[in-house]
Amino acid sequence: MSDSPSPGKLAADLAGKRAIVTGAGTGIGRAIAAALARHGVRVAVADLDRDRAAESAAALGPEALAVAIDVRNRASVEAAFAEVLGRWGGLDILAANAGVSTMNRAVDLTDAEWDFNFDVNARGVFLTNQIAARHFLATGTKGVIVNTASLAAKVGAPLLAHYSASKFAVLGWTQALARELAPAGIRVNAVCPGFVRTSMQTREVEWEARLRGVTSERVVADYIAQTPLGRLEEPEDVAELVVFLASDGARFMTGQGVNVTGGVYTT
Repeated sequence: MSDSPSPGKLAADLAGKRAIVTGAGTGIGRAIAAALARHGVRVAVADLDRDRAAESAAALGPEALAVAIDVRNRASVEAAFAEVLGRWGGLDILAANAGVSTMNRAVDLTDAEWDFNFDVNARGVFLTNQIAARHFLATGTKGVIVNTASLAAKVGAPLLAHYSASKFAVLGWTQALARELAPAGIRVNAVCPGFVRTSMQTREVEWEARLRGVTSERVVADYIAQTPLGRLEEPEDVAELVVFLASDGARFMTGQGVNVTGGVYTT
């Protein structure tokens, strides 16, 4: 039986690689960027808010880049990739993490809510993945793509039907793209986090409390009660899985939606 990859082995696998992480100004994306950088990866911190991107990049050290990106807009995505490629001459890893949520009962959803979630969560993954894949294929790079899906991509979430639908789309896209790119040695996987303690979750807790007519404390307690490991998930819990999927330790994994939920039941 082969040995499990140690932190040192992961660092050796990843040292010198170049990565773009979208939505990396805050939350899970920021944790992913930091975790990759700790393993020797040069990271481009890409975010809609350039100031937040710059703040995150500064914390990673002088080799990190801050890049403005609107993942909904093809021209913006192409410009961000061109900026990174122009600086580094190539790319090895894409962590397509940028995402949004709103919350409402399905019967009350507006077209704007539906479109906002799909534009960022699904179209954003499509655009960034496609442009990264084109680069990998054109240069013969055996690159890695890791998309951020969700627990809600495995189990439809009440009050988040539109968000769930957009994240189910991420998983379907991930599986299909992985099969198309496998002959070129390009791996595509997704991570499926659970109840992660972020500013996005803070907003969701307030929305859910209002829609359910309960306190915010009750909502958080319900999240923890659903999690067998007994606590809210931290962004770093997701980030370490992304590092593994980007490394040679996951060299025979592609097309997967990997749960990192603290044991919340999913299929």
